[in-house]
Amino acid sequence: MKARYQYRFYPTDQQQQSLAQLFGCVRVVWNDALAMCKQAEKLPGFNKLSALLTQTKKTIERSWLADVSAVPLQQSLRNLDVAYRNFFNSRNGKRKGGKMGIPKFKKKTNKQSAEFTKAAFSIDGKKVYLAKIGDLQPIWSRDLPSIPSSVTVIKDCANRYFLSFVVEVEPIYSEAKNQSIGIDLGIKTFAVMSNGEKAFSPDYSNTDRKIRKLQRKLARQQKDSKRRRLTRVRIAKLHNRTADTRKDFLHKLSTKIVSENQTIVLEDLNVAGMVKNRKLSRAISQQGWGEFRSLCEAKCEKFGRAFQVISRWAPTSQVCSICGFRWGKIDLSVRSVVCLNCHTEHDRDENASKNIEMVGTGNWHDLKWAGSDSKTTSVANCDDLPRITVASAQ
Repeated sequence: MKARYQYRFYPTDQQQQSLAQLFGCVRVVWNDALAMCKQAEKLPGFNKLSALLTQTKKTIERSWLADVSAVPLQQSLRNLDVAYRNFFNSRNGKRKGGKMGIPKFKKKTNKQSAEFTKAAFSIDGKKVYLAKIGDLQPIWSRDLPSIPSSVTVIKDCANRYFLSFVVEVEPIYSEAKNQSIGIDLGIKTFAVMSNGEKAFSPDYSNTDRKIRKLQRKLARQQKDSKRRRLTRVRIAKLHNRTADTRKDFLHKLSTKIVSENQTIVLEDLNVAGMVKNRKLSRAISQQGWGEFRSLCEAKCEKFGRAFQVISRWAPTSQVCSICGFRWGKIDLSVRSVVCLNCHTEHDRDENASKNIEMVGTGNWHDLKWAGSDSKTTSVANCDDLPRITVASAQ
């Protein structure tokens, strides 16, 4: 399986100028090819775009394209061809996942990248040589597991530089302590596991407050001014701080869960629909549920674990995990429930995580009350015990 290993590096002033020139050429080639694709009646393929690039280099207006390596320019055209293919496959229903948008023009203020294949880079000890750039010395935080097939130079919006290598990784098979685990994702408590453990996400409120303050300042500043550019970089650094904190938390949590359990079961959440709630959209977006699911799925493949995603329509919050009695829908403010059948008091999230585990492992049929024919009435009888306890103060 393929994986990406990313390392940060600090270029010299001369290397920064060379990289800026490279990023500009890659951006121009992409934008020129995209404009040509939009005007053409029939979409030109990579071979035709590559031939046009060779002719463009011979003109006076684009002669400076020959000052940089030709490999990143060709890779830019390949990426554009793949982007259009993914767009059409997404529209025709041949590609899984959400709908892909049409390729857009690249901007100077956005993240910049340039991809080098084997013919244009080499690794000698701790240095990485890039064609017409020179030797770069990244911070080797970990060793590469194999010889990389390509490397991408990245400059993010906060002016940080990275080298991203694509390498082949062999699966790691080891025994797990637990057979299976179900995970219920939430906002206040990021993850509640079926074994009783809970994981709380970091607090992003301070950084978020600073971002909103700087964004109001950015809206008042004159466009294309120096101070506006400085404010934009400050906002980008704060966004990166939030993203790095979230990524570190998700990586550590997913690694711990995957290494200790043989089967990981998650619930298929409709995040796109949930963020339409204006009161919860910011909190939901900051959690990174989709990224956590992707990390768990990728690490399960790496460590030889089983990964299951149950249907979003399974009533995991409406069924007792002990006896299978179904009490129906309850308000989100209610955090504790007493079962009418077995009189067991459940924490809402822990009960849901246990039901998620049973559905994923195929033990849902053991609960005789879990069917749709066992719904309760909206009003309990006078002789029944209260089915819902007072909401706990969380």
